[in-house]
Amino acid sequence: MSTKAERTTAFIIETVAPVFNKHGYVGTSMSDLTDATNLTKGALYGNFENKEALALAAFQYNRSLLLAAIDEHLSIEGKAMAKIENLIEFYKKYDIFTMKMGGCPILNVGIDAQHNNKLLAAAAKETIKDIEGKIALVFENGINNEELKLPVSPLQFSKQLFTIIQGAIAMATITKDRKYLLNTITYLDVLIKRELK
Repeated sequence: MSTKAERTTAFIIETVAPVFNKHGYVGTSMSDLTDATNLTKGALYGNFENKEALALAAFQYNRSLLLAAIDEHLSIEGKAMAKIENLIEFYKKYDIFTMKMGGCPILNVGIDAQHNNKLLAAAAKETIKDIEGKIALVFENGINNEELKLPVSPLQFSKQLFTIIQGAIAMATITKDRKYLLNTITYLDVLIKRELK
């Protein structure tokens, strides 16, 4: 059973995660955080050393939700292509999945933190590498089980695949038109099947 302090810390992280993700590190003020949590500045700093530590914890929280969803979609029973197709289906509804988070944490934090928070920028980059690695492992297992062939290494193919996905997410986010996401991911599904025949 968790202590009251642990529950308070968890509550703060869960509550401020979408605020930081939506407004960015610099764009999020302490009053935004106190308004969201209904806690005082002292109560927030009693649980976190500073704003940077809280922002990092918030990103790690969103990251864990995202990685858990990706793991869930890649760990279904079946061959490699079935796992990749399941992941593609997840990304068709990615904007809906990330709505509660305040948008895509990789896109939002990755861009926002580039010039103002090295720790957050590094955490976003690490998340990209983790996701690419998870996808590459599925492709590698598919090759080892003679289920598919790739024109390049599993990691390179995964990077290309994820670049297309993140590009579609960026365009849908910037234009506020989810067709960029849906149409690109649908086309990506066709490309993958054609490429891996």
